Amino acid sequence: MILRGSFSAAAAVLLALTVSAVETPARAQTALPGSIEIPCATRVLEQSADWYLPAGEPLGLVWIQHGFARANANVSALATLFSEAGYLVFAPSLPFMNFEGCTLQNLGDNSAFLYSVATLFGTADSPGGPLAASLEAAAARAGVAAPAIPRETVFIGHSAGAEAVAFVADRIRTAYPETWSRLRGLVLLDPVRSFLGDNIDRALRGIDPTGLPVLTIAAPPAPCNTFGVGTLAVQALLHRPFIGVRLPQGTHTDAEGASTDLLGGTLCGGPDPASTAMLHTLTLGWTHDFLTGTITPELYPAADRLVVPAAPAANILATT
Repeated sequence: MILRGSFSAAAAVLLALTVSAVETPARAQTALPGSIEIPCATRVLEQSADWYLPAGEPLGLVWIQHGFARANANVSALATLFSEAGYLVFAPSLPFMNFEGCTLQNLGDNSAFLYSVATLFGTADSPGGPLAASLEAAAARAGVAAPAIPRETVFIGHSAGAEAVAFVADRIRTAYPETWSRLRGLVLLDPVRSFLGDNIDRALRGIDPTGLPVLTIAAPPAPCNTFGVGTLAVQALLHRPFIGVRLPQGTHTDAEGASTDLLGGTLCGGPDPASTAMLHTLTLGWTHDFLTGTITPELYPAADRLVVPAAPAANILATT
C-alpha cells in the first residue's frame, strides 16, 4: 500500500515537472554518441561521451556521471529523462582502471585526473574548449545543429560518480570562480566513497560552508555501496536542514533503472521500480529547483513533518 501510494505521488510530480519544464512543441529527443579529450599524466585520453539534446533551447547543462566499473550507457535512461525535460546532458565514460591514476574513483591519487575533468567545465565558455568541441563534433556527425552550452549547470553522480562530481565541484570552487558562480547544485545518487584517500570528505568539507545545494538519494547499506559509507560522509560533513533521503526498498542500481545490465543486476540487485520512480521525481525536481531558484514543496519535508510528499515511503537522512 505504501509503495503503491509513493509510486503514484512520484509519478504525478514527475509528470508535472516534465510538462512544465518544456515549453516547446514535443518532438523526438536526440542522443548523440561522441568523445571527449581529457589530459592525464603523460597523454590525452579520448573517452566516450554521449550528449543528449532537448527538443528546444536547453534549460541548463546537466552532467550525469556513472559509477565504478560502469559506462555512460548505464545512465542512458536517466539522461534521456533529463533531455526530455528540456536539459542538455553530458554523459562521459571515465576509466576505472589506469596505472597512471586516470580513474573515476581513487585507487591511489586521481586528483590530477579529476582536476582535468574540472577544467572541461571551467573552460566551457572558451572558443574551441574541449567540452564545446566534443558537442560540436558529435552534432556534426549526426547532422544536427549543436545548441549553445548553457552557462548554468547541475552535476549528478551515481556511486563512485557521486564522489567524483563532488570532488570536481570543489575543484571548480577554488580554480574557476566564474564557473562556480554558475554551478547551481549537486545530486548524489547512492554515493560510494573510494577505498583509498579522502576525496569525498575533502570535497564536502570545502562545499559545506558555501551553501551550494547538495542533495542525496541513498539506498539501504549493501556491499555495492560499501555499506553506505559514502552516505555516512554526507551525513557527517554537510550541515544543512535537509540533505536528502534513503529509499528503504531501493537498490544500488535504481539510478541506472532501465539502462542497468546483467552485471549490475547480478552483483547489486535489479532496480526497484517504485524506488526508481521516486529517484527520477526527486532528481528531476531538485534540478529544476536548483536552476530556477524555486522551491517545489512536494520535494522537501515540511518543518513539522519527517516526510517528503513526493516520496512518502522515503526516510529523511539525518545529519550526525
